[in-house]
Amino acid sequence: MLNDEEKRFLLSLARRSIGHFLKKNTILKLEPGEVPSKKLVEDGACFVTLHRGEDLRGCIGTLEAHRPLFKDVIENAVASATQDPRFYALNLEELKEVKISISVLSKAREFKVKDADELLGKLVPGKHGLIIKKGVASATFLPVVWEQIPGKEEFLAHLCMKAGLEHMEWKDTKSMEFFVYEADEFSE
Repeated sequence: MLNDEEKRFLLSLARRSIGHFLKKNTILKLEPGEVPSKKLVEDGACFVTLHRGEDLRGCIGTLEAHRPLFKDVIENAVASATQDPRFYALNLEELKEVKISISVLSKAREFKVKDADELLGKLVPGKHGLIIKKGVASATFLPVVWEQIPGKEEFLAHLCMKAGLEHMEWKDTKSMEFFVYEADEFSE
């Protein structure tokens, strides 16, 4: 987990990265020596979420750590503002009205269950982020999504639909893969 200084730095970095991209159409360059903590230079995975008022305005992230966390924040902040296919690209004026949240993810681990009842029994609302996979279809919900969809069955149904599957396919645990992770979530 990150300390308060590290969280403030990443939130500020996300905002700076979006502003830089919107003004110059280039990705902000930062060297590891400009980062206040070794933890932020280690490989990490995160999601950057933008809200305008109560409305989602963009959310893009990485499920597996493959670059320094500070670089993941830079790239995902810009992608969240400009490449989320559900929204038009953010503009500089709108950036002033957007609240930024970051979720730093733990490593996902396989979540083996023998049936739907065991899945419902082992899944912990508010704690677990969940990835589902069936064939080429996959989707994830961050742990924070439990705040909007607190019921386990409804959570799983919405996640299936997000993946392009039928809403009840989560019950077919033999043909579906499940992975869980946790997140250190913080906002401006």
